[in-house]
Amino acid sequence: AGLFSWHPLLMALAFSFLMTEALLIFSPEISLLRSFSRKVKVRVHWALQLLALLCALLGLGVITYNKHLNGKAHFVTWHGLTGLLTVLYASGQCVGGVLLLYPKLMKNWTLAKLKLYHATSGLVGYLLGCASLMLGMCSLWFTTSVTSVSWYLAMLCPLLTSLVIMNQVSNAYLYRKRSQH
Repeated sequence: AGLFSWHPLLMALAFSFLMTEALLIFSPEISLLRSFSRKVKVRVHWALQLLALLCALLGLGVITYNKHLNGKAHFVTWHGLTGLLTVLYASGQCVGGVLLLYPKLMKNWTLAKLKLYHATSGLVGYLLGCASLMLGMCSLWFTTSVTSVSWYLAMLCPLLTSLVIMNQVSNAYLYRKRSQH
C-alpha cells in the first residue's frame, strides 16, 4: 500500500481541497478573500489551480507507475477512465485560464465570453473530478479500508462540496450580472 497510498492522498488534495478552495475564492458569500481585489483573487485562484493540477499529475503518475510495477492493466475501470479524463480536462482548463491572462491571443472573443466559458467548463471539470472521487470510493481498496457509516460520510463529502460549488458559482455569476446593471 506504500506507493499506492500516495494516489488517493494526492487526488483528494487536488480535487477535494485545492480545487474547491480555488473555486470558492470568487464566492461573494464565503470566500476568505472577499475583501481583496479581483486581481488578488485571480492570482490566488491561479496558484491553487496550478497546485491542484500538479497534485493530480503526481497522483496520476504514482498510480500509473504502481500499476506498471505490479503488472496491472491501466485505465480499465470507470474510476480509472474518469480519472484520466478528469486530469486531462483539468490540464486543458488550466490552458484556458492562461488564455484569460492573455485574452489578446484569442482574437474574435470578448473577455466576458472567455470568462463565462472558463467558469462553465471549470464547473464541468470540477463535477467530473467529484464523480471520479466517488467512483474511487466504490473501489475494492476503499470499500475494504473504509466501512459502514464512514463510507457514507466519505461519499457525502464530494457530493456536498459539488452542490456548494454549483451554488456559489451560480450566485457569483448572478451577483456579477446584478452589479453590472
